[in-house]
Amino acid sequence: MASPPEEKQRPARFLLDGHVVEAADASPTTTLLQYLRGPLGRCGTKEGCAEGDCGACTVVVGEPHGEGMRYRAVNSCIRFVPTLDGKEVVTVESLRAPDGTLHPVQQALVEAHASQCGFCTPGFVMSLFALWLEREAVTREAAVEALSGNLCRCTGYRPILDAAMRMHGLGPSTHWPKGTEHDARRRAQVPVDPQPVRTPGYFAPRTIAALAQAYLEAPDSLLLAGGTDVGLWVTKQLRDLPPILYLGDVAELDRIVEKDGALEIGAAASLTDGYGAIVARYPMLAELAERFGSPPVRNSGTLCGNVANGSPIGDSMPVLIALGSEVVLRRGEQERVLPMEALYLGYRKSAMQPGEFVRAVRVPLPRADRHVATYKISKRRDQDISAVCAAFAFTLRGGNVEEARIAYGGMAATPKRAAAAEDALRGKPWSATSVRAAIEALARDFAPIDDMRASAAYRQRMAGALLERFHAQTTGASA
Repeated sequence: MASPPEEKQRPARFLLDGHVVEAADASPTTTLLQYLRGPLGRCGTKEGCAEGDCGACTVVVGEPHGEGMRYRAVNSCIRFVPTLDGKEVVTVESLRAPDGTLHPVQQALVEAHASQCGFCTPGFVMSLFALWLEREAVTREAAVEALSGNLCRCTGYRPILDAAMRMHGLGPSTHWPKGTEHDARRRAQVPVDPQPVRTPGYFAPRTIAALAQAYLEAPDSLLLAGGTDVGLWVTKQLRDLPPILYLGDVAELDRIVEKDGALEIGAAASLTDGYGAIVARYPMLAELAERFGSPPVRNSGTLCGNVANGSPIGDSMPVLIALGSEVVLRRGEQERVLPMEALYLGYRKSAMQPGEFVRAVRVPLPRADRHVATYKISKRRDQDISAVCAAFAFTLRGGNVEEARIAYGGMAATPKRAAAAEDALRGKPWSATSVRAAIEALARDFAPIDDMRASAAYRQRMAGALLERFHAQTTGASA
């Protein structure tokens, strides 16, 4: 008897320089970096850290979006090849025209003398290329943000930033023209197949129903979204992964909508898009979004993946918990909704049942009477894990605290609300005296640990100091 159509084997296929690459020889965990430098012989893309930190491996991935294409920089060292099905891959070799003419980004780097040892240069080129495609002019601040995931060990950032400011002034690229005509031509070349990718150990369903059924039947499978954490299991821990269920090809999960008083962010929506939607409604969270990994990490990673991962130092959860966010869980054909703080039972332990997954996160829409803030303490501003991340969502009336929601990361085995501190504030005047009482109550909420990022005493002191900072910010008192 013939196998049903959805069980037919099909490898991933992607576009590279106008040619379709069928990656039949790629395993489920072959990284794009390995595939480029190996079978495809593209050695311009470098391996620096193999964990998405240094940016030497940066490439640009294009995917159909609306009527055109959307191009974004990603780390090829932690991106698995099968996840690129139906997309376009652009490497540093792709930018130079056939006659040898350099792309404006490359020419700007030459003119600014922005390449020193040269190892990191291809990654900088690709991050700047993504920025070149996105904008018609660049501010220094935008360039710094776009390059926050690229490290230059020769400390040559000044000429690289000079090149970023210069590149749009060098005219268009005939090899890489911008606009709808270019997008339509590229989109027409991207391989489209009605059958999902399925190879031994890898399946990418196209619908929520198919994903839910596959996970229900094989609950020991690994659900893969952006892979920014899972990729390190392969590149750093050298782990053999269980069969992979990839949810990034489920169009229904790559949606962000407002409904029932909440912003619903689907499980396949990237961190870039998820945080973009949140910051559009909560502008005070912009700094947290900017400091959550680099642009290439945010372009691959997903907000729901960060939530489902449940790391005690995951920076998205404290503010989502403080806002009263919920998770929508799917198991088979059934769904249920949990407050986000109820999802976490212990270190790396969640309330999800076998075969159940996070379909979406629901973030309450802003209220005019609510004060919201989040603060991150880390040794570096960019690309660093928090020692403490604090989030506050308060409703104040008549100088009193009507509602207090406080959540911390880095203070316990899970992201956690500070229930005792909330109780110490609720119904009390929003005053320095009440804040001091709440700080004392934090000792009943948390017993942090010493580790390489901070001592327990430092964490406890900073948790209180950040509450004092929030009080100063909301009252105008001197910090």
